[in-house]
Amino acid sequence: MQIPWRNISWVLLVLFAYNCQTCNGQDYGGEEKPAAPPPEQETCDGIFITYNFDGREKIYPLVKNVSAQGWSFKSMLTVLNAGIFELKSWQVFVGFQHKELLVSADGAVAIDGDGFPVRVGKNGTTLAGYPQSDLKTAIDTAGDFTQMSAQINIKGTQFGLKEKTNPMPTTIKLVNEGYKCPAPKRYKTYMHVCCKRDPKFKPKKVITKFMPRRYGDLSITYDVLSAFANRYQAQVTIDNLNPLGRLDHWNLTWEWMRNEFINTIKGAHTHKIDPSECIYGPQGQYYKDFDFTPVINCQKKPIISDLPKEKANDDKIGKLPYCCRNGTLLSPIMNETEARSIFQMEVFKLPPDLNRTALNPPQNWKIVGTINPSYTCGPPVRIDPSAFPDPKGIGIATAVASWQITCNITRPKPKAAKCCVSFSAYYAESVIPCNTCACGCEQTSKCDANKKPLLLPPEALLVPFENRDLMAKAWSNIKHLGPMPKKLPCPDNCGVSINWHVDSNYKTGWTARITLFNWGNNAFENWFSAIQMKKDVANGYENVYSFNGTKLPKEKSNTIFMQGLPGLKFLVGEVNGTNPNKDPRVPGKQQSIISFLKKNTPHINVDGGDGFPSKVFFNGEECALPPEFPKNTAAFKSKFGVLPAVLLSLLTLLVLTDWLH
Repeated sequence: MQIPWRNISWVLLVLFAYNCQTCNGQDYGGEEKPAAPPPEQETCDGIFITYNFDGREKIYPLVKNVSAQGWSFKSMLTVLNAGIFELKSWQVFVGFQHKELLVSADGAVAIDGDGFPVRVGKNGTTLAGYPQSDLKTAIDTAGDFTQMSAQINIKGTQFGLKEKTNPMPTTIKLVNEGYKCPAPKRYKTYMHVCCKRDPKFKPKKVITKFMPRRYGDLSITYDVLSAFANRYQAQVTIDNLNPLGRLDHWNLTWEWMRNEFINTIKGAHTHKIDPSECIYGPQGQYYKDFDFTPVINCQKKPIISDLPKEKANDDKIGKLPYCCRNGTLLSPIMNETEARSIFQMEVFKLPPDLNRTALNPPQNWKIVGTINPSYTCGPPVRIDPSAFPDPKGIGIATAVASWQITCNITRPKPKAAKCCVSFSAYYAESVIPCNTCACGCEQTSKCDANKKPLLLPPEALLVPFENRDLMAKAWSNIKHLGPMPKKLPCPDNCGVSINWHVDSNYKTGWTARITLFNWGNNAFENWFSAIQMKKDVANGYENVYSFNGTKLPKEKSNTIFMQGLPGLKFLVGEVNGTNPNKDPRVPGKQQSIISFLKKNTPHINVDGGDGFPSKVFFNGEECALPPEFPKNTAAFKSKFGVLPAVLLSLLTLLVLTDWLH
């Protein structure tokens, strides 16, 4: 009998195809049944967040020291909107704790970094959605999970883990306003939490299509003024909104996420003008016949600065309102007009974004200045299009699309300030100088970075730190302050220092003296300083005599704001002494007396510490304060100040005069 091999082969082929189709190892087009969601997801009526650790492995170099051994890891963060309210601009905090270095997070950006890789350390980080920043509801999408949820594939490196250590973060939680998250439910490699709307939260009535504008210490607006298929015209507006904020010589940077490049720019300039990255990159492959020679910048992370004042009327790069001030953003209290900067640029796009509506703002914004506050910027948030006066002078023109980037001032870390404060008082003989390494220490081989600073005589504040050693040693011997350490404390290394001196204390009021020292070579134009007092001490503020001073209202009512009077708005730099061969250099200095009345603050204890500020600012930067106040070492001085002493001297003089006669 002849075996029908042809028919049998067809049967075997069908059976093989059927087995392959039902195999779960790979998917060749068959519809795979999704895994059942956890029971907690089914009962969540808010935002359901999960973190799944997918695995890790050792990476080179292989070392015996556990704390130095690196592990590469993969994990997935999932954010699902299971509620009835759309979630705008979602942000999730992940409590990484193993010195993580995040190499990538597909579908999100780290809001406290300037692009991947991001060194997280042990404090965790907040991830924000990009490009899908809004999560709609199941009601609005008929249960479309692609619009309701976001999956973030995370890759990174961990340190300090043993073979069997749990590699999970400490927590996960939604940080959007109006939500509360309980502690997550934890498993070995998986954790989840359901964050619900706070019943006490009363959202503002939103009359805008997109997110309402948010308040920040610094607000940056990215407006698309006109759009074409392969390019668009953008305007960047930087607004300083904090009365204690300021920027000098600002440098702004961001990260292009879709290979965009800046063709032209007006009102600012890029630090690097080099088209080579376009010519050899994907830009050159697509725009083959394009002349890249005049292109301004092709960097993925360009650095942009303001133009000097001389370029304000330049026809090609100037003639924009609020431009060309050499990178100065003043406090809005000083000048509202000069609290804003604007520049414009033409941006070219690449496939697949070749249509008018494919508009993606850059991410990972960062802005820095000189002796200014440190700012942390959030991700761009879509807002209603900005409105501008029509160029023709008729009506109002609106932008094609607008995004807001909100930046807030961060408090300087210990030994990372840019200015410092010393304390002194009429009742104390010694000055408590600025903290050791208040503004950082690079070389500590010849000094002690952790030693407490030495007490000084008042006149030592007028000389540079390298000339204070002999004065400090002599003062210690005269006042019997104890033996000198073999290794002296390091200097404060601050370019600006401020001395706060409690000058007098009498029945109806008291006075203080503030002195500003500039130890750098450059002058500070339009400088300002501010002091925040404890409790309600500032309610007794009367006057500042050599500066232009004012007490701030409302939420900053405990703050006194000071700036130079007309003609005294420059805090000059350090200059040579009278005889440069033997005299030390002399710092730029300005000084004023501040008077307070006790009528509104009858219970304050000036000598007990209430006469000293809790915070001091210079040009927006929070200065490092000493950890203690001067102690009363001059018992012969009255707590009522110098007035009784003067009267006693006059009485003595009269008695002696009468005796001589």
